[in-house]
Amino acid sequence: MLGEEKADRPPTIEYMVDPVVMRLVIKDLLGHEWVVPQSDDRESQVAYWDNVVEFWYRMGYDFVMMERALPFPKRQILARDTAPQSDGDRAWADEHQGAITSWEDFEEYNWPRIEEADFFPYEYVDSHLPDGMGLMASHSGGIFEHLTWIMSYERLCYALYDNLDLVEAIVERLGTLLESYFARLLELEHLIALWPGDDMGFRTATLISPDHLRQYILPWHRRFAEMAHRQGVLYFLHSCGNVEAIMTDLIENVGIDGKHSFEDAIIPAPEFHRRYGDRIATLGGVDMHVLSSAEPDRLRRYVRNLIEACAPMGRFAIGSGNSIPGYVPVENYLTMLDEALR
Repeated sequence: MLGEEKADRPPTIEYMVDPVVMRLVIKDLLGHEWVVPQSDDRESQVAYWDNVVEFWYRMGYDFVMMERALPFPKRQILARDTAPQSDGDRAWADEHQGAITSWEDFEEYNWPRIEEADFFPYEYVDSHLPDGMGLMASHSGGIFEHLTWIMSYERLCYALYDNLDLVEAIVERLGTLLESYFARLLELEHLIALWPGDDMGFRTATLISPDHLRQYILPWHRRFAEMAHRQGVLYFLHSCGNVEAIMTDLIENVGIDGKHSFEDAIIPAPEFHRRYGDRIATLGGVDMHVLSSAEPDRLRRYVRNLIEACAPMGRFAIGSGNSIPGYVPVENYLTMLDEALR
């Protein structure tokens, strides 16, 4: 799919499309009824996932991407989502106070059990894919992200210097649970890629030191990648921010097959592709500022320039630099796809 062979056009790819956007496309463009899934109503869940499959298929993708999560308790800050297309709330992680800040908290924490996870949506979609489509799947939130959400980013930074044993214990518990989760996903018949999201950087550097990431986080990603590769499944990584300090580790030690999440202010996708495109795939790359604010003609030129810069090398798929959240105008999303599918 993303090898060195040259195709007429690069494949399209997307890590996440907000249900708000899918709903508008399903209702306004395809004329289907949008169904909100209810946890205690299997019929509504089936109708929802049928719509999700239809969306990915009709938008021209070769796969459906899914991620769900174990219920890790965490502190969040809620506010009204002001995106024009949204009618709900948006949640932010509490960066200052976590659910676990001491050994007492650790012992009292309500750790989820893999036996309680609901894999029905994955299994249903896996068995209802149109001919020729594959499935990409993951757990929502990576091991580093959940570590920062459970401890809070601020408390994690302190703990890395004065309570390493607690950090190690939380990482071990998280890694073991995600390993079991991924093992279940790897049983799916049409799975073609594990694609975890684990944001480890910000604009200018990694969120914690590269050495701490190498010691506590990357070994788990290597284990997950090895699990995927043993099953003949690709291992992609979505990681926001500047992770240049650990890119060699991700390629040579972890063994990722593709990197996703690009921001022009950090490293434009064409530059990344020139550096690493002979070893791993460059996934997406349309800068979110451009995607959400550019006029259609400018957006088309941007997408075309990106394709012309990256596609000749192979190992490239075109899509957003991050995801399709609710604030991206549907017209811009469809314009990006239309240009990419020419």
